[in-house]
Parts: sequence; structure tokens; C-alpha cells
Amino acid sequence: MKIRSVEFARAAPTWAALPDDGRPEFAFVGRSNVGKSSLLNALVGRKHLARTSGTPGKTQALNYYLVNAPTADRGGLEGFYLVDLPGFGYAKVSQQQRAAWQRLIGRYVTERAPLRAVFHLIDSRHEPAKLDEELFELLRGSPVPRIAVLTKADKLSKNQRRSREAHLKRYLAARGQDLPIVLTSAEKREGMEEVGRWIDTLL
Repeated sequence: MKIRSVEFARAAPTWAALPDDGRPEFAFVGRSNVGKSSLLNALVGRKHLARTSGTPGKTQALNYYLVNAPTADRGGLEGFYLVDLPGFGYAKVSQQQRAAWQRLIGRYVTERAPLRAVFHLIDSRHEPAKLDEELFELLRGSPVPRIAVLTKADKLSKNQRRSREAHLKRYLAARGQDLPIVLTSAEKREGMEEVGRWIDTLL
């Protein structure tokens, strides 16, 4: 994936606020504090594009980042969006807000016409949690390809990496799901080329 430019486009807290230009969209979703913002920054090679925080749940809307926007000499509807979805299951917001996010995410992944793929981020250091399972079920209804992304793999040994990947395959198979799995490290930029190839393929 060749990045010519990337910029924050908008924060969309509601369905009505989503862009209507029809550009392809690639969504990144996961439990709070799984490292979505760090991965997005590593993917596009910008340190501070997506806001990172030690406080889970910082993302409180669908944050749109426009990649390869048209320039004066390149007209037309160029480019695509990377979409950072709200951290799933963040506990320190109201139940009403959590329910609203869940409804919005559910509708987005099942009904959003420009959506090309969903990258489901999972912390490689831990077993999939109940919230991960809920998210797998929520995403099951999505008509677009889904890719499981194991984050923070630099914290694991080679044997642990193989073990976690094999465990996730078995976990998914037990639930009737067979998804591609990408091991990543935002800190080491590992796996970014593979994520980029998925985007290139599905554009």
C-alpha cells in the first residue's frame, strides 16, 4: 500500500454524520486499549495521526482518515478511508452510550455500502475475552471480508506467537468461522505490509 498523503477527515458520532462521497472504507475495530490508534499510525507511517491514550475508550466516534486524497493535478474521487471505530465495551461510559455505540457499530458493519473490509483487532497477549466473542458474533453478519489482527506481538516470543495464532484458529473454528490472521506490532511495524496488501487487494 503506497501512502501519498493521509489526513483526518471527520469524526462521525452518528449514522447521519458518515461521509456520503462513496469512497471505499476499511474499518478497524476491537476492545478498548487493544491498540487501534497505534496500529493505524504505524500503518500509515505517521506518529500522531490517530490519537493514542493510556485511557481506554478515547475514541468516541467513528474517526475517518482519508488516504491519498486527490490533488490539484489529480481530479476525481480518489483515495479511501481508514475508519477507527469506538473501543468496544469500554466500561467507564454510561450503559446508554455503550448501547448506542454497539448499535452504530452493528449497523455500520452490516449495512455500510462503501465498506470493503473489517479488521478485528485482538490483543495477542491474552485469550479472546467475552467482549471479543460478542464482537465476533456482531461481525458475523457483515457481508464484507473480515481479517483478525493480533496486536502487540512484539511482547511475545516466537513460540508464543505460533501458539497464539494456532489457538485463535481453533477458537474461530469452534465457532464456525475461518478468518485470515495477521500478527502485528505497531512498535516494530511488523505486519503492516500484510495489512496494506489486504487493503490493496480489496480496493
